[in-house]
Amino acid sequence: MIWFEFVLSATLLVIAATKLAEFGDVIALRTGLGRLFIGTILMAGATSLPEFLTTLNSFQQGAVNLAAGNLFGSNMFNMFMLALLDISFRNQRILRVIYNRHALSGASAALLIGLTLTMMLANLDLSIGWVGLDSLLIILAYVGLVYMLRKSSGVSALLEEEQVDETTPPLWVGLTGFGLAAFLLVIVSPWLVESSLAIAEITGLSNGFIGTTLVGIVTSLPEMMTTIAAARIGAFDLAVGNLFGSNMFNVFAIGVADVFLLNGRFLGMIDPVFLLAGLIGLVMTLLGMIGNIARLERRIWLLEIDGWLLFLSYFAGLYLVYIKG
Repeated sequence: MIWFEFVLSATLLVIAATKLAEFGDVIALRTGLGRLFIGTILMAGATSLPEFLTTLNSFQQGAVNLAAGNLFGSNMFNMFMLALLDISFRNQRILRVIYNRHALSGASAALLIGLTLTMMLANLDLSIGWVGLDSLLIILAYVGLVYMLRKSSGVSALLEEEQVDETTPPLWVGLTGFGLAAFLLVIVSPWLVESSLAIAEITGLSNGFIGTTLVGIVTSLPEMMTTIAAARIGAFDLAVGNLFGSNMFNVFAIGVADVFLLNGRFLGMIDPVFLLAGLIGLVMTLLGMIGNIARLERRIWLLEIDGWLLFLSYFAGLYLVYIKG
């Protein structure tokens, strides 16, 4: 029965994520904001809702490390998705097509992850009310970076040179469809996570490792399906922006989640082993950003060089978290 629930919820999630990409593209074209900004902010926030909801649910169960593993593991998997895109669209060379257009979003994600890891190492026991000062700084940093992305999105939208043809639905259809698809994600995602956790209990692995692997992957399925759906319709900026933006939002979720944790600072309660998972996510984000900036045209078997580095970093990272956790 639990496997049936898992498959059914995953199927519904795939449908919702596919529609999210379609209607997100309509919003990007009709508003003139551009696929880069819509993918990095709006779509990334919607597809990252499962991670945030899972984190809050983990707090209720007293599993803080599960919450941390979920968010850091999702960052790793999002960058692993860049390698999967390289395999899935071998004739497109996606990071080359959108050359240098995601340097700011990639750098912003790396900065937020680095800031969070610094706060974890510093372990400053300072709070405003019940919320840690470190979490508030993360929230402010995210808001500032979103503002910078918005200011630069006008130039990026012009570079995309996307024309709105007569077949593109009106804006209200895009907004309505996007909202319904996001709502379906909110409804289905907890069901998917609960079934995956029930399956994970059979293995007897630690909450931290399960959070980094199984839960991190499962809650990243919306990003994966939305990214693939966006790439299939040729919206490559939407696809890659969704991944970098999701990494930004996952770190933002760490700060916001602290507001709902009433018995201590979130960053102060996370096991130090997750510094490793966070660092691996940071390294992979930097590799993804370098892949977008560099002119790497060499393909080795199925992947380009940057794709191979992301692929190997992900599995090496999972192994390190396993042996340390």
